[in-house]
Amino acid sequence: MIFAEALGRLEGLGRSAAALLPGLAVALVLFGLGLVVARVVRAAVRRAAAIRDASPGSAAVLGRIAGGVTILIAFLVAASVAFPSVSAADLFNLLGIGGVAIGFAFRDVLQNLLAGILILLTRPFVIGDQIRAGSHEGTVEDVWVRATVLRTYDNQRVLIPNATLFVDKITVITAHEKRRLAFPLTIGNGDDIREARRVIVEALKSTEGVLADPPPEALVTGLGAAGVDMTARLWIDPPRRRDAVDALDHAIANVKDALTAAGIDLPYPTSQVLFHDQAEETDGDRGRQREGWPAGRNPSRARWQITTEHEKADEEKRA
Repeated sequence: MIFAEALGRLEGLGRSAAALLPGLAVALVLFGLGLVVARVVRAAVRRAAAIRDASPGSAAVLGRIAGGVTILIAFLVAASVAFPSVSAADLFNLLGIGGVAIGFAFRDVLQNLLAGILILLTRPFVIGDQIRAGSHEGTVEDVWVRATVLRTYDNQRVLIPNATLFVDKITVITAHEKRRLAFPLTIGNGDDIREARRVIVEALKSTEGVLADPPPEALVTGLGAAGVDMTARLWIDPPRRRDAVDALDHAIANVKDALTAAGIDLPYPTSQVLFHDQAEETDGDRGRQREGWPAGRNPSRARWQITTEHEKADEEKRA
């Protein structure tokens, strides 16, 4: 009796499996076609990314992501065909629950992943640009899905999370062809400002690497402690760090030599220390005691003057 019941169950399973075989065959064919489509999509995305000047690594990452999404869709379609009792809605609900769990477990990783994809698509900067992000500045070597590779000017590699670059402020130094540089200087209070401006501008125009358009200029920015504060401004092309350092080096040297040759002073802050003896003959008389520079036509004398007179008087008496 038990053997007959078990045999009946096996026959039922066999009939169910036989009924599923056509659907499984169709599902396998559909999944195979999905794999082929995924390869085509991966190659198309990589080619499109390469056309947009993306790095080979970035193009490969985008291609893998697109191919993975295509394979997932093909699997869902094949599963729906192979198992008619399982609807696509059930599969999406299962994926949704799993996605929430994975999202909580790998929140930072997924955040950097999404930010990396958006950076690759929106392209706020490209490979080879020089950017400044927080305290780091250098050349972008590659954009990974998780982080952006930055090579600093002292040849160090810095990995900046993509989420940080996508949310925080960044400065793309090489975004435009031209870049303006500036450096401060001070001329003497007795020097002619117009003449100093002319000398500075002429020196900048003759400096290698400084553009004639826009023209260089010298602006008065204030009256400082040592003299008249000015700012020399110039434009360079290309705007890379090496060119900026060389242009500033030549410009500052030429301006200094030109101002010196023209007899224009380049003062520097100085301090004058005055030693003042507060112990005076009027010590204690707040109405007459000096607190700084002598006031009035008949200021009180310092204590050392009184002491010196007394010593001379004593020497004369002894003589």
